[in-house]
Amino acid sequence: MTRKTEQARRIKRQLDGVLLFDKPLELSSNTAMQKVRWLFCAEKAGHTGTLDPLATGLLPICFGEATKFTHVLLDADKRYRATIRLGQRTTTGDAEGEIIEERPVAADEAQVRLILTQFTGEISQLPPMHSALKHKGKPLYEYIRKGEVIERETRQVFIRELNLERWAATELDIDVLCSKGTYIRTLAEDIGEALGCGGHLIALRRTGIGNFGLDSAHTLPELETMDEAGRDALLLPVDSLIQNFPVLILDGVQAGRLAQGQRLGLRDEHPDGKRRLYAEGKFIGLGELVTGRLSPSRLLSGIARMAAAPKSA
Repeated sequence: MTRKTEQARRIKRQLDGVLLFDKPLELSSNTAMQKVRWLFCAEKAGHTGTLDPLATGLLPICFGEATKFTHVLLDADKRYRATIRLGQRTTTGDAEGEIIEERPVAADEAQVRLILTQFTGEISQLPPMHSALKHKGKPLYEYIRKGEVIERETRQVFIRELNLERWAATELDIDVLCSKGTYIRTLAEDIGEALGCGGHLIALRRTGIGNFGLDSAHTLPELETMDEAGRDALLLPVDSLIQNFPVLILDGVQAGRLAQGQRLGLRDEHPDGKRRLYAEGKFIGLGELVTGRLSPSRLLSGIARMAAAPKSA
């Protein structure tokens, strides 16, 4: 039986939860997600932030209702371990491109550490042409493949931490904690230019997203050796994606009204903003509390059924 035939015969499951996955080298994020989805026989799945095939590391994969909250991790800070080779510039800014310039490396470790301080805080970056950033509905990499260079505007990103982990004359490893939208490939090139020798990214590993860390992630070989029950036991609950938001407890009737699009008059001790909502001991979704009025933001399916009749005394 071919894998395609076997897959067609597998019954898809309605599965809700989050898997912390350690993406291997040379797989795109989508391909990795589809492999994991197939292993779990999941009806619906999505991932929370693209990693290039060159990159490895943390790729949270969301199943079912958890896909409604992937935007939270897309907006979260990311942490990376990156290896930069100095003295060489490439067409793509990473090891997949052709070398287009070579220069001697004269910097020492002290100079490298000093330069890295200049890239901490808010910095400007020019998005690379070899990226998925879209122009007129098409990713930039489609234009550069045809030899077209699109004019791009610089964008502001924030580097919260930037530490030198290893120095070896023409290579350095850095640990980076950065805001969404940061291109580590561009950071590697800019560090190389600041050192006067050029540089490019040769390895990248994502080690953290928001509150999640790589130490809790699972590999593809690990998942392949497990049975269904073992894999299911690895799933984190849907609300693990939004632990930073304050909790608001509702009763079943309030939850049902909210599911119908009604706003509720409620107050709590926290500033206005998103709320993690629970009713009858269960997570039901996200709401927005502003000036004492709670509006639905993203709710789980079937919440309207919680609008139960008043219980008898």
